[in-house]
Amino acid sequence: MNVKPTRSELMKLKKKIKLAISGHKLLKKKRDGLILEFFEILKKTKTVREELEEKYKEAQEKINYARLLNSDQEIISMSLAVKTSPEITVEKKNIMGVVVPKISTERKGSDKGFGVVSSSIAVREAVAAYEDLIEHIILVAEVETSLKKLLEEIDSTKRRVNALEHDLIPRMNSTKKFIELRLEEQERETIFRTKRIKKGR
Repeated sequence: MNVKPTRSELMKLKKKIKLAISGHKLLKKKRDGLILEFFEILKKTKTVREELEEKYKEAQEKINYARLLNSDQEIISMSLAVKTSPEITVEKKNIMGVVVPKISTERKGSDKGFGVVSSSIAVREAVAAYEDLIEHIILVAEVETSLKKLLEEIDSTKRRVNALEHDLIPRMNSTKKFIELRLEEQERETIFRTKRIKKGR
């Protein structure tokens, strides 16, 4: 069955093409914006990783020094006496439609449970250094998770841009040209038939 296209179908198709082109432009802007954000966070990731390495070295030096002044048994006893732990809060942050985590920590006071008298300054400094280390580990986790989520969204947006640019829009344009040609043919046929009817009269 040869279905004849109509002007109404052509108008609907033109609207769809216009929407697809508009969507393609918006997705390209989103992709470019996400890529810029990705590289900003990538720079931050490099910085916090370097800081993490420094914090780890510092914490190792502090605990090694504390072990010179205190026996391992004393340090273990003091660590078991700790009554508080840092409070971790996980929130959400939106980067161009991508939901990423925002993690923060709060130290619960200076009294760790082992007392000032029973612990040396070296032990307390080691504890503080390891608290800093934990905070940096959490920060690295936050930026690397954000980086991963942004990369996933960039890949998804790229696929949608490519699908519109290389598949959907060209196919719709091809269909539009075909309908326009068929309508022109139909108009010529109608004019020809009209002329023949007039001659027949």
